[in-house]
Amino acid sequence: MNNTITYKGYIGTIEFSEEDCIFFGKVLGLHSLISYEGATAKELLDDFHGAIDDYLQACADNGIEPEKAFKGSFNVRVSPELHKQLAQYAAENQVTLNRIVESALQSYVTAHAN
Repeated sequence: MNNTITYKGYIGTIEFSEEDCIFFGKVLGLHSLISYEGATAKELLDDFHGAIDDYLQACADNGIEPEKAFKGSFNVRVSPELHKQLAQYAAENQVTLNRIVESALQSYVTAHAN
């Protein structure tokens, strides 16, 4: 089962409130909060699309560049010893730390893909 939906490059969550008997979610990867809801899957999807369209229209109306989710940059915290080992490996192999981390993450995603 997939717990996300996508529209125009934005990814949203899908959750269910048993208490309220409603589906709801929010767009991932943005500082702005964009949420949506619906009593049915179709209503949830329609509200998600509408929320994204409204966000993009509001940005256009105000001359603001819409936020892009997942810009390709994030902080990773590791132990000092691992950091040292990675830096040494990078220097010895003439690669950047970013390239090592990107390669490791790609291998992980590939190995764990559905």
